[in-house]
Amino acid sequence: MTERVLLIGCGDLGQRVARRFLARGDEVHALRRNPPADGPQGIRWLRGDISRPGGLPALPRGVTRLVHLPAPGARDPAAYRAVFIDGLANVLEALDTSRLERVVFVSSSAVYGEHDGHWVTEDTPPSPLGANGRLLLEAEAALAARRLPSTALRLAGLYGPGRLQLIDRLRSGAAGAPVHPEHWANRMHIDDAAAAVVHLALLPEVTPVYIGCDDTPLPLHTLYAELARLAGAPSPRVAPAPANVGSKKLSNAWLRAAGFTLRWPDSRLGYAALLAEAGQDDPAQA
Repeated sequence: MTERVLLIGCGDLGQRVARRFLARGDEVHALRRNPPADGPQGIRWLRGDISRPGGLPALPRGVTRLVHLPAPGARDPAAYRAVFIDGLANVLEALDTSRLERVVFVSSSAVYGEHDGHWVTEDTPPSPLGANGRLLLEAEAALAARRLPSTALRLAGLYGPGRLQLIDRLRSGAAGAPVHPEHWANRMHIDDAAAAVVHLALLPEVTPVYIGCDDTPLPLHTLYAELARLAGAPSPRVAPAPANVGSKKLSNAWLRAAGFTLRWPDSRLGYAALLAEAGQDDPAQA
């Protein structure tokens, strides 16, 4: 069956999601304030501003899969509320939901907060440290209250092609991490994140929430040290833990139990492949 998909927000992650639906032969619509001129062929672009009730164009009728993954214009509470809470409400009010079989809301592991390096699952009570996590949690609850068939995918930090700023920071000596106590970090390759979005959008049955991450949480200093070695950068300096993130080990057991398979189960392997593709191979292998 051909799906009619609507993506709200379609940046890097959204376009990777779109390509996967298009490869299946699905009809893909994507709404952005400013649609790109060079996006994937086959996307039916819509121009609009979801933060304003009157800012939406006519949305396609008969949408079967809705994916909400906008990018806030800034990292401040007003911008997050505008797209994740008000924006989602405006879309759902304007959308014909008569054939809607799934909403995937792309959220963040920031809803979990500080857990002192312990394991976190979907059963762990959320305790966000920052406004972004609190607003995403509020948006998840607002969506669930609508009683639509939906799920939230709480993503760990994404990396992938074109996302090598961390390598640049390591080379310049700007990136650092604590050693005692360790700060645990979690990552997911952006292509695995896109695949997870599509997987959950198409599953016959879902749970209300999934964590999206790879198989290998790492102490941040361990990850940075390995990336510095791969990039031929100096050893990372000792520095405070990032603010409002929290140390935790995320479990992807529910996502795996739903039949999802990662291509990149360990971010060290993923980064090594990215560096090799960029012509920055491990000097030890030269």
